Amino acid sequence: MSFVTFLRSIYNVDTLDTRFTTPSTVPYKSSSSSSSSSNGRINGSLSGADGRRDAAAENTKRAEPSKWRSPEFLLYFVLLLFIVPYMFWVAYDVSRPSDPRYHLFEHRLAPGWIPGRKVDTSDSQYHTFRSNLPFMALLLLIHPVLRKAWNIFRPNSRLASSPSLSSSSAQRPLTPEQADGRLDQRLSFDSIFAVIFLVALHGISAAKVLFILWINYRLATELPRKYVPVATWLFNIGTLFANELTKGYRLVNVFSLVSNGTWQPLVLQGQLDGVLVQWGYWLDGFGGIMPRWEILFNLTVLRLISFNFDYCWSQGERGTSLELDPSSLSERDRVTIPAQPQDFTFRNYVAYAIYAPLYLTGPIVTFNDFVSQSRYRAATIEGPRTLRYAIRFVLCLLAMELVLHYDYVGAISASSPNWGSYTPAQLSLLSYFNLHIIWLKLLLPWRLFRLWALLDGIDPPENMLRCVSNNYSTLSFWRAWHRSYNRWLVRYIWIPLGGSDFRSWAGAARSLLTYMLVFTFVALWHDIQLRLLIWGWLIVIFFIPEVLAAFLFPRRKWAKNPTAYRMLCCAGAVVNVLMMISANLVGFAVGLDGLLSILHGILHDWSGFIFLITACGTLFMGVQVMFEIRQSELRRGIALKC
Repeated sequence: MSFVTFLRSIYNVDTLDTRFTTPSTVPYKSSSSSSSSSNGRINGSLSGADGRRDAAAENTKRAEPSKWRSPEFLLYFVLLLFIVPYMFWVAYDVSRPSDPRYHLFEHRLAPGWIPGRKVDTSDSQYHTFRSNLPFMALLLLIHPVLRKAWNIFRPNSRLASSPSLSSSSAQRPLTPEQADGRLDQRLSFDSIFAVIFLVALHGISAAKVLFILWINYRLATELPRKYVPVATWLFNIGTLFANELTKGYRLVNVFSLVSNGTWQPLVLQGQLDGVLVQWGYWLDGFGGIMPRWEILFNLTVLRLISFNFDYCWSQGERGTSLELDPSSLSERDRVTIPAQPQDFTFRNYVAYAIYAPLYLTGPIVTFNDFVSQSRYRAATIEGPRTLRYAIRFVLCLLAMELVLHYDYVGAISASSPNWGSYTPAQLSLLSYFNLHIIWLKLLLPWRLFRLWALLDGIDPPENMLRCVSNNYSTLSFWRAWHRSYNRWLVRYIWIPLGGSDFRSWAGAARSLLTYMLVFTFVALWHDIQLRLLIWGWLIVIFFIPEVLAAFLFPRRKWAKNPTAYRMLCCAGAVVNVLMMISANLVGFAVGLDGLLSILHGILHDWSGFIFLITACGTLFMGVQVMFEIRQSELRRGIALKC
């Protein structure tokens, strides 16, 4: 394999996640699997390879001829060849020490590793990740070694005669007894490591986390089945609010409430009132590496809800998996087929909820899927693919470092600047690159911890499919952004609420109401702040133009004018892009007031309107390239809903 071929393989969709290239209903088979052992279903269904080939052939039929070498796209390439470097130059120009506003944000910069450049450290969330990256990388390497040591010193008798759990196990699947042994061996290690990991992270607050887990477990396993869903939602949403309002139940406050009847302890001359309160203050000092445990608990809440619902639904779904080979399930089957009754133990629940590689940031995997992969290693985990995935992570990290060293857009935005002092082009591109920093700061932790899970033998969904600049549909954008969370929302909220139906006006209205409920939960789940509620509601409002356009301009009516229809769709996509940029600036960057200030700075005179028209023309060309990228994927047999 040449270097260029290898580099291209790093950026294949399949490298990110085989879920993008294999239908969710088809079992994945590694390239080393023989055709005789590739039957995912015992009763003569399609094998993984056959299913993928059929799906790819069907997708290829829908693809349009390539336009990359057409005069239209050659014109786009020539123009973008000058426009894209100019965009980077504008952001770099306002970040130079020669800029008269440099002193206003210089204090948010730190010495960088690139000679002559400082690094933007204004984002505390990413700065924490960046500072701790060497330690996390070390843990990523140590954890699999500790598991191997555990397997050696605490062997499971049921695995004594099992084949190696390497790539060869795809050809010699485990027997049911051996699979149960593998599950027991893995989750016994995971549960012990989870408690140690939790104590190291949160110190004394680990007891608070485990107590919440215990209450949630009791709700699932001891309440009558019909009460479990309501009790689960009330308890977990209530926990989110309580965590936020009490700032993590500091013991000094809890003991003050017990002893004095007041939540806030009384401090007189530097002394805490009461021995019990003083003891609580002392215990709070053992907060571990990350004392603010409640900030991270939002993700754990999703796993608690997943366990409760998977357990509740399992009570009425026994016997649905008799025709399936449990060692070769499709991705959908792993999620929907209930775990075995004996799997819903408190030990397995703790191992899942506090699974170290995914505890801090995710991605999110359901309890059923986690148990299934712990019992049988997923065929999608292959050494060469994991290596390419690791290299891709390093390249993304390098991209983030270059942006933070040359474009100080985050520091500028965080310094409450006078937006009126910037030109429309500067305002727009500061906002645009700000979104890229947000995208990268989320992408990098998600991919690092997913890489850790892959090295440990668990394949969670990839959270990010496309670059933030490669999105034109509001609906599709939310399928590709934090993808594992989107899938969680679909399984545990969207489908129970009835899903979507845009075939009629009544169905569309009900679907938009469902979207409103879902995004209200999403906003509150992120943080209990008004700006995030506004962000969630803006997203739903911005769905409406796209839904209306689908009603008013159905593709079938433009079958004879495909070029005109493509141009019409592109014009609508430009509006979508502008709305998505606005919504995400409100939710994650400058807030509503900041967005209004930026818009006023752009549109306060005619030069701003002229720039806006020019920017829309650039977006128009960019969207045409996005359209063709998706057609190129179709020609390779890949159909993605985003």
